[in-house]
Amino acid sequence: MDKQQGSSDRREFLKTATGAIGGALAIGFPAIISAQTVTNAIKVGLVGCGGRGTGAASQALHADDNNELTAMADVEQSQIDNSLATLGRISKIAERVKVEKANQFLGLDAYQKLIDSGVDVVLLATPPGFRPVQLAACINANKHVFCEKPISTDAPGVRSVMQTAEEAKSRKLSLVAGFCWRYNDMIIDTFKQMSDGAIGRLVAYYATYYTNPVKPMPAASARPAGMSDTEWQIRNWYNFVWLCGDSIVEQAVHSADKIAWAMGDKPPVSCVGVGGRNIAAEGGNIYDHFEVNYIYPNGVRAFLANRQIEGCYNENADYVLGVDGTCTIGRSPVPRIEGKTNWTWSGQKYDMYQREHDVLFASIRKHQPVNDGQRMATSTLLAMMGRMAAYTGQEVTWDQALNSQERLYPEHLDWNASLAVAPRAQPGITKLV
Repeated sequence: MDKQQGSSDRREFLKTATGAIGGALAIGFPAIISAQTVTNAIKVGLVGCGGRGTGAASQALHADDNNELTAMADVEQSQIDNSLATLGRISKIAERVKVEKANQFLGLDAYQKLIDSGVDVVLLATPPGFRPVQLAACINANKHVFCEKPISTDAPGVRSVMQTAEEAKSRKLSLVAGFCWRYNDMIIDTFKQMSDGAIGRLVAYYATYYTNPVKPMPAASARPAGMSDTEWQIRNWYNFVWLCGDSIVEQAVHSADKIAWAMGDKPPVSCVGVGGRNIAAEGGNIYDHFEVNYIYPNGVRAFLANRQIEGCYNENADYVLGVDGTCTIGRSPVPRIEGKTNWTWSGQKYDMYQREHDVLFASIRKHQPVNDGQRMATSTLLAMMGRMAAYTGQEVTWDQALNSQERLYPEHLDWNASLAVAPRAQPGITKLV
C-alpha cells in the first residue's frame, strides 16, 4: 500500500472512532440536567460498593438533579455502610441517597435482587469476573447500565457481552463503559489531530502502564479461621485471574483501549508476549509484569508494557509514531505532537469520570441510547489476547483469542464452598485452549 492510501485509510479509522465519541458527548450537553426541566426521578442501583462503585454512584447523582440512589448490592454489609457514609457527606447529593435497609442486598445473588427492586439504571462496579453474567441480567430486565472496565476475564465472557450489547441495542437501552479515556476531551482532541493527519500514516504505538501493586495479596496467616475459599478469593479479588483477569486486563486495559482506538477499533492480526512474576507472593496466581507486541495489517505495530512492582520506575504514557511526526501522551500535563505539525493541547480539561455519567443520563432523558458495548468487548479482548500470549509463550491470533474455550469464571459458585486456585501460568507449558 502506498503512503497516500495508507494515510487515507488511517484517518478514516480514526474519524470513525472519534466521530462516534463526539456524537455521544454532544448528547451529554448540558453536563447536568436541571431539576427545573425534568420532574421524574431516575432510580439508580449500585452493584459493588467499594471505592470505584462509590465514585460511580456520586457521579451518577451529580449527572442529573433528579437521580436517586435507591438500592445497593455487595457481598459485605460494611462496604454498603461505608459507601452510604461517604455519599452522605456530599452535600449536593446527600438528600437523594435513599437506600432503605430493605434495598441493601447481600450475597452472590444480590445483583439480581437489586435489579428486581425497581431501579431504572444499574451501575456495575463488581470485580470483572462477575460482569458478563450481571450485565446480561441487567439488559434482560430492561435496565440501562454503566459497566466498569474490563468487561470479562475470559473469552466466553467477552462473547457473552457482545451478544448482550446487541440485545441492548435492540431494546434501545443505554450501555456506557468505564473506559474513561474515551470521554476525556484532551485525548479526544488529540486523536482528532491524528485523524486529520498531524503525524501522517501511523507506524507504531507504544503504551506503558508501570505502577505499584494495586491490592497486594495478604499473608495466608491473615485469613480468618473458617473463611471459605470463595470468600477469601473474592475479598482479595485482584490476585486471582478468574476475578481480575490479571493486571494487563484489569488495569493496563486502559492502554489497550487507546491502542484499539488509534487503530480504528480494528483487530490485530496476532501478538506475542512475555510476562511473569518476579516478586514472590503467598496465594494468588497473577503475574506482576507483561510486555506484548501486536501486529496489525500493513505492518503497523503496537507495544503494550505494564508492571506492578514496588520500588521501580513508574509511568503511564503513550507514544504514537507516524511517518510525519510523533504524539506523546502522559509525559507532560497535556498531550503534544511534534514533527511537520507542532501542536500542544490547550483546552479546558473536564472530569472524564463525570462525563461518562453525564452522557449516560442525558441519553436516557433524551431517549437517544448510547451503546459502548462492542468496543468495550474488543478492547478487553485485546488486553486478554496479550495475556494469553504471555501465559502460553505462543503467538496468538485474534481469532484464536476470540474463540478461546477457556472458562476462568467457575461454572458453579458457592460462597461457602471450596474453590481451588489454578496454578500460575508457565510459558511453554500452559496451553492455549
